[in-house]
Amino acid sequence: METNALSLTFDPFLAWWLIALAGIGAAALGGAIIVMGLRGAWLRTLAAACLVLALANPVILNEERASLPTTVAMVLDTSQSQRLGDRLDQMDTAAAELEATFERFPQFDLRIVETGASATGANTETRMFEALRAALRDVPPAQVGGAVMITDGQIHDLPDSLAELGFDAPVHGLITGSEDEFDRKIELVEAPRFAIVGNPVEMSYRVTDQGAMPAGTNGVVDVELFLNGELHATAQAAPGQTYPIEIELDRGGANIVELRVAELDGELTGNNNRAIMRMEGIRENLRVLLVSGEPHSGERTWRNLLKSDASVDLVHFTILRPPEKQDGTPINELSLIAFPTRELFVERIEDFDLIIFDRYQNRNVLPTLYYDFIAEYVRQGGALLVASGPEYAGANSVARTPLISALPAIPTGDVAQAGFFPRLTDDGARHPVTRDLEGAGSEPPQWGRWFRTVDVSNVEGTTVMRAAGEAPLLVLNTYGEGRVGLMLSDHGWLWARGFEGGGPHVGLYRRLAHWLMKEPELEEEALTATSEGDVLTIRRQTMAETVGLVTVTTPSGETLTIDLIEQAPGLFEAELQTDEIGLFNLENGDLTALAHVGQTDAPEFRDMISTTEALAETVREGGGTVRRIGDGDAPSILPVRSTADAAGRDWLGFRTSAETELRGVSRQALFGGFLGLGLMLLAIASMWYREGR
Repeated sequence: METNALSLTFDPFLAWWLIALAGIGAAALGGAIIVMGLRGAWLRTLAAACLVLALANPVILNEERASLPTTVAMVLDTSQSQRLGDRLDQMDTAAAELEATFERFPQFDLRIVETGASATGANTETRMFEALRAALRDVPPAQVGGAVMITDGQIHDLPDSLAELGFDAPVHGLITGSEDEFDRKIELVEAPRFAIVGNPVEMSYRVTDQGAMPAGTNGVVDVELFLNGELHATAQAAPGQTYPIEIELDRGGANIVELRVAELDGELTGNNNRAIMRMEGIRENLRVLLVSGEPHSGERTWRNLLKSDASVDLVHFTILRPPEKQDGTPINELSLIAFPTRELFVERIEDFDLIIFDRYQNRNVLPTLYYDFIAEYVRQGGALLVASGPEYAGANSVARTPLISALPAIPTGDVAQAGFFPRLTDDGARHPVTRDLEGAGSEPPQWGRWFRTVDVSNVEGTTVMRAAGEAPLLVLNTYGEGRVGLMLSDHGWLWARGFEGGGPHVGLYRRLAHWLMKEPELEEEALTATSEGDVLTIRRQTMAETVGLVTVTTPSGETLTIDLIEQAPGLFEAELQTDEIGLFNLENGDLTALAHVGQTDAPEFRDMISTTEALAETVREGGGTVRRIGDGDAPSILPVRSTADAAGRDWLGFRTSAETELRGVSRQALFGGFLGLGLMLLAIASMWYREGR
């Protein structure tokens, strides 16, 4: 709508002070001749006034203005709670009707914005006012006519007041859902984020009933506690009360703790019938027993490595005086500590996570029966590493004791003495212990040579490194529930000393030790998943050349199949972008994994019942209204003045703006052109005419 506005302004030819002096002079002269009564005094004064006015150059302005539209925002809630039942359908129907109604009012400029996430992209909160502020950021406050929010009422960024947002217009809320909704949820009240593996830890939880619960549903309910997808314990709870529960982590790293309560028939959602949290398992320092058979150049390499690992408590013994050594020295003059064989290998063997025999040989230090204890310790879940040298091929080899049942290879009695580059086998290129070992990617490998290996036969398990030809160098195997490693050379210390450039002894030895102690990240066959934001990263480690599809079950129950891409030998990965929050179940063959996307205690799932109360106080401040839309029609729209009511029984009001936009200006000088010339000639001619009479 365009309008014209006339106004008078001045565009002086001289400075105003000069025009003022001329005006004072003309006034004084005119006053004098009038007082003196001279003929034509009034006409002379009028002519002088016209001259002064001509110097001021009065101009008439004609402004062409167009009314500016009033901006109205419609904010749509697309959060996960809005996806329950037919809420989205209700919202879409109401939004379409409102949009069609606004089109009939050209004075309104409708902006539609969807929101269901915070500005960080984490889909865990409904931030309607953050979206409203963003939608109207470039609109002057005088041109804002109001806003309408279509939501279930669960909003997590309610301001203390609209004035806090700089918003001076009505806000209306249209609420989806129905008044007869009911829901049961379970939540963790107190739960530590970290726990020591093997030590019991207490948590507390609460079951809550919300909404119009049906009769007979407020009794005691069964609660199940799951740890990493496996049922750990069951309990009973009455809704509304807080209960303690105890759990014990059985592994380090990330653990998924989950509480479940059965769904009710007809309840709003089952998403919050599960309370999930991620608990980091912290292992107490791993205890390692290192037994060195005799001092040699590589002994310090193992000792320094294990001592530098903050997660390892090392107990180290070196056999300096075997029983057969008799030199006549009195016992009371010996400064050596007797090897506590019974305490270590019988009474406290279960306290150790790993036993390392470093160039150890059977010289009657340990009774033969004790080797049975060590083999049984491994079979029941322990770990043994034999870092061997020439002694492994000799008559006193531990392979000639009952420990042979746990060892993955039998020595032939030969020792090869020749330089060679340690190389990864095909299995070694895939195994987590040796995969991506620095320097292994070229031929020859970018590390120094070794010069001695022990020849073996009857190899069991996986050979991950080889010496010259196909001779085994590092063999890994499982025995019962435990693990065994066999290093068939004592020249790893050459890498530590930097011989021929050295080699990755730290990475190799550390991975080897932690694999033996069952570090989850070093499992050969593993399926894991981690989340960052709304991206789920799936990782599959395998010794096979290919893997099948991974089946992913989303929190909503949808099933997806994901094809993994090989990133490195034995390592396959894929990323899944999702807008769902909750627990994802993954399956690949016999392997399963759990991963949680989003906050474990997401605000979006704390309250799911639709409500008109949360938004009511905020919108009342601006004169707006909150009402349910259900399956009915959306209210009509009316433009209102700023002082009028903004809502009625079946209508929503939005304020119209009085702001205009200047489209053009035309100007006409009163004393310019023929008009000015005519006025001046008229004044002078009148003066002369009067003068002549």
